[in-house]
Amino acid sequence: MFLRPIQLPTDTKIDFVAKRWWAFGLTLTLVAITIVSLFVKGLNLGIDFKGGILIEAKAQQAIDIGQIRSELSTLNLGQVELQQFGSPDDVLIRVQRQEGDEKVQMKAVQAVREKLGPSYEYRRVEVVGPTVGNELLQKGILATVFAMLAIAAYVGFRFEWQFGLAALIATAHDVFTTVGLYTVLQLDFNLTAVAALLTLAGYSVNDTVVIFDRIRETLRRQRAVDLASVINASVNETLSRTLMTGGTTLIALLPLLLMGGETLINFSAALTWGILIGTYSSIYVAAALMLYMPPLKRIEKKR
Repeated sequence: MFLRPIQLPTDTKIDFVAKRWWAFGLTLTLVAITIVSLFVKGLNLGIDFKGGILIEAKAQQAIDIGQIRSELSTLNLGQVELQQFGSPDDVLIRVQRQEGDEKVQMKAVQAVREKLGPSYEYRRVEVVGPTVGNELLQKGILATVFAMLAIAAYVGFRFEWQFGLAALIATAHDVFTTVGLYTVLQLDFNLTAVAALLTLAGYSVNDTVVIFDRIRETLRRQRAVDLASVINASVNETLSRTLMTGGTTLIALLPLLLMGGETLINFSAALTWGILIGTYSSIYVAAALMLYMPPLKRIEKKR
């Protein structure tokens, strides 16, 4: 027997605009939780931003990440992150910066080497200071901000500036509430987290652009229709596509979230949350914000 494909209704008539105040209330709640958590808990900065020890090693056989993690945990060096990359016998080890001078850091490096044994070839050993880590954090924040501004500029150029501003607010909402996920759950915020935020920013605006394009086309065809009706019609017409895109992406992410282990949990959790909140913001935040923008040049103002 063949499984029937999942079919979503394509003729929905949901009044999304009427429910925008509930959505705005949820949005403000999430933003408030993020702000409070940032002040109370702060971000749990990873080794990339706090500084620490970086060791790149190559074994003579395939590496068991779980076993190495268990062995290194007995050294009481604090936070230790392991990442397998390249071939199965390559491993990247990050150890949090130890209290003390450079001699203390090198002593920690020697302890890791002794624990792993002589069968490893050490290709790179670096000690990252807190100044470098702080610089990386600043650059990561700037990269995220510039990415959002570039996205808004593109949408504004492709459509009109009102669309660009709405896209910027919606994307900033998605990225900021994802930062809230990191601070509420105290997930490690490192360079992988920045990569997740940048990925999320690009993914989030995808559904928003589809809805905006439908709004623009509808406004061109039906100038006399009020904007609220156009938004409802546009969101309903693209709803099946929006849900299918988000759903299939979640299906791909769930194995990483559930079985990816400690190495991938930060990235997969952020993207999973980002897809959910991004789909919600495209429907309720970005589209509804157009009601409060100045009238578009290509249409007559009919409210």
